Amino acid sequence: MHTLITTLLIVDALALITVVLLQSGKSAGLSGAISGGAEQLFGKQKARGMDLVLHRVTIVLSVLFFVLTLAITKL
Repeated sequence: MHTLITTLLIVDALALITVVLLQSGKSAGLSGAISGGAEQLFGKQKARGMDLVLHRVTIVLSVLFFVLTLAITKL
């Protein structure tokens, strides 16, 4: 059981890294980081298409990573 959870955790981590790297950057530089943060906070621009799919997959993979990490500590 421990080996199965460890394998799933490694696969999930690699998938999470891949999905995060596939997402497009919002802006460059410090001013871009500030405006990007405000944009995300207030939701002025909604993600569409592939960015929306990647965003949702990132959320699912991160929750799965968290659950697997907690499961492996309990074993």
